[in-house]
Amino acid sequence: MGRLFWRFFFIFWLAQMITSFGVGVAIWALRPDRQAEFALHARTDLSARPQEDRDGRPLPPSAEAQFNHEHQAHGEASFLMHRNGFMPPLLPIIAGSIVSLIFAALLAWYFARPIRNLRAAFDAVANGKLDTRIGSSMGGRHDELSGLGSDFDRMASRLQGLMEVQRRLLHDISHELRSPLARLQAATDLMQQQPERAAEFIARLERDTGRIDVLVGELLTLARLDSGMAGAMDETVDVLELLDHIISDASFEAESKQCKVEGRLPEHLAIKGNHELLFRALENVVRNAVLHSPSGKRVGVAAVQDEAKHWVITVTDEGAGVPQSELETIFQPFFRSKTNSGFAGYGLGLAIAQRVVRAHGGTVVAANRAEGGLAVTITLPAL
Repeated sequence: MGRLFWRFFFIFWLAQMITSFGVGVAIWALRPDRQAEFALHARTDLSARPQEDRDGRPLPPSAEAQFNHEHQAHGEASFLMHRNGFMPPLLPIIAGSIVSLIFAALLAWYFARPIRNLRAAFDAVANGKLDTRIGSSMGGRHDELSGLGSDFDRMASRLQGLMEVQRRLLHDISHELRSPLARLQAATDLMQQQPERAAEFIARLERDTGRIDVLVGELLTLARLDSGMAGAMDETVDVLELLDHIISDASFEAESKQCKVEGRLPEHLAIKGNHELLFRALENVVRNAVLHSPSGKRVGVAAVQDEAKHWVITVTDEGAGVPQSELETIFQPFFRSKTNSGFAGYGLGLAIAQRVVRAHGGTVVAANRAEGGLAVTITLPAL
């Protein structure tokens, strides 16, 4: 048993011992004093002793002395019995002590056992066993300690998920960087072997270094958002102006696919936040919709205010949509749907958009449209 068990045990046992002793002393001290009653009873018996025998003759001195002797012995015995009743009740105190000992041990064990289990679970997690859970070891408890066990399980699950995301992120980063770095190395070697083609190789080097720069920039943005370093969030941002700019740029890109980007926006749309981050988030969502729209289709950008005074911005496309099982995972870094694996990109745009929206106190969800395509809905608190 640990020190906590013995502390609980000693405190509970001591408290009950003091209680038992106090009750015993109170019983002893508060009993009515019957000593005077015994003395009065003895005097009454002496005064009521017989003065004559059965024949009416006075008792002889020897008979009277014998009566006095017997009555005195009876009085002394009664007084001793009465005095013994006044002694502290040692038997109840001893019995109470034994019961207190057992009860204190059980109560201390009841409190110390889940705490020992929690300590063992923390040690396991600290040693890298992130799949450790403690809820089953709590049994049928419904108290603060069982709540602490549930909180520990949630913490362990969250840590396990974050570690898995980190491992996957490192794997994906290394995979994404490997290809352009390999091309850079190959182009450098070829340029040394074929100096006459230097201009061609330099152009390739610029393209690959540009891709690496974009990837590193997005990774830095993602890391900054995940670490809570989103920057100042107290600007008054005119989201309507942002959307007008984004729709204009997206329409220019969509012309090559004969697509149209249409906006249905209110006259005023402003929130409190970070201008640059909001621009990146909204641009990523709109460009993602343009990227996944087939030729000749439309991309819609609409904004309305709901009853809770939140701005609801919806970006829709008419593409193939996303499998139902992937609607939440599309916001994970480097995620690429199996149905849309042929599209370029690193899979960081929607992940950044989700974190930017959350940093502004909003939500972002994706859903397949009944008429086909995907709808991404962003909800942001109004100014």
